[in-house]
Amino acid sequence: MAKQSPSHPQARAWQRMLSGRRLDLLDPSPFDIEIEDIAHGLARVARWNGQTSGDHAFSVAEHSVVVEKLFSILNPKASREDKLVALLHDAAEYVVGDMISPFKAALGIDYTDFEDRIEQAVHLRFGLPPHPSKSLKKAIKTCDIYCAYFEAIQIAGFTKAEANDFFTKPPGDIRIKIAPLSVVDAKELYLKRFVELS
Repeated sequence: MAKQSPSHPQARAWQRMLSGRRLDLLDPSPFDIEIEDIAHGLARVARWNGQTSGDHAFSVAEHSVVVEKLFSILNPKASREDKLVALLHDAAEYVVGDMISPFKAALGIDYTDFEDRIEQAVHLRFGLPPHPSKSLKKAIKTCDIYCAYFEAIQIAGFTKAEANDFFTKPPGDIRIKIAPLSVVDAKELYLKRFVELS
């Protein structure tokens, strides 16, 4: 291992949270994860890079609650644990932010391994399997895509025709209203649903 010199200090690879925890981004520990930090961070991360209508950005916290709602509607026999996995599906973004898919594609960089390490630590922290089944992940991803469709046509400026080209239209009998909340309300909504599922 190369020695650290005063002129070239090693880059800091941890983030200090408001709870006082220091989360190592390269080797995250479940012991350094708090739901309040997750809710706080996700309520301040804007979907669509903030390019949405209304007085408030549509946060990843609120998006996560909507995805879990869709998952519960479409999977009425799902366990409490599976619903909690759905709620936490974007939890890693409290640290890494919400990088839009077109930007990831333009960069040509795969962030999956990095996000997966954080997701595994989050799951372990809350008593969930570190690696959800492929079928569960697929079911949650389907709901994530459905949520994006509703967001696209209601707050992100897409016409229905455009949304049909770029996203997957949900089953016809599902209706979700997207109403961006303030940061404080989005955080409270996320925490409330977490408590209900815990």
